[in-house]
Amino acid sequence: MRMLVACEFSGIVRRAFAALGHDAWSCDLLPAEDGSNCHIVGDARDILDQDWDLLIVAHPPCTRLCNSGVRWLTKAPPGRTTEDMQADLRDGADLFSSFWNAPIERICVENPVMHRHAKALIRNYAPPAQSVQPWQFGHGEVKRTCFWLAGLPPLVPTAIVEGREARVHRMPPGADRWRERSRFFPGIAAAMAAQWGGLEPARRAA
Repeated sequence: MRMLVACEFSGIVRRAFAALGHDAWSCDLLPAEDGSNCHIVGDARDILDQDWDLLIVAHPPCTRLCNSGVRWLTKAPPGRTTEDMQADLRDGADLFSSFWNAPIERICVENPVMHRHAKALIRNYAPPAQSVQPWQFGHGEVKRTCFWLAGLPPLVPTAIVEGREARVHRMPPGADRWRERSRFFPGIAAAMAAQWGGLEPARRAA
C-alpha cells in the first residue's frame, strides 16, 4: 500500500506502516525528527493528488476547531484580536476540508471534538466515525480523539489497560509542550498499520 501521513514530523505512524512493508511517507512543515528520507517538508495539500492508497492525517492544527478553544472566538487571548481568531478558524476548517475531500479512496483525519462553528465551515462535513482513547491501545493514559473515516472500518481496540491518567492534559507550560501534546501514540499507530494496512490497495485506472 502506498500511503501518506500528513501533519506528522515524528514518524511514528509512518514507521508503523513501513515496518509491515508498506510504501509509507510522512509530510509536515517541519523536518522529520528521525531524519528519514521518506519524509516531505512542505504543505501536504500540495501532494494529495499523487496516487495514494491511504491518507492518515495524524495531527492537523486544531486549536480553533475544537470545543476547548471555542471561547477564544468571541474573546481573544492577550495580544490577539477576534478577527485573528476568526481567520484562524477559517484556515483550520479549510485545511481539514482539503484532507477530508482529498482524491484518495481511504482517509482518516484525526481531531478532537469540534464545535458547531467549525462544522459549518467544513466542506461535505460528516460526523466522526469513532472516538478512541490511548488506554484502548496499550497506553495508560486518557486523551480522547475522534477519527473521521472514509473507506476505512473503525479501529478495534488491541490492549485495554488500567492506570489511566491525563498526562498530556497536565503537561506543564514550556517551549516543547505543543510538540509533546501533538505526538501520536505508538499503540494506536500499530493498530492502524495492522488493521488498515491489510486492506487491498485501491485499483487504479490503466
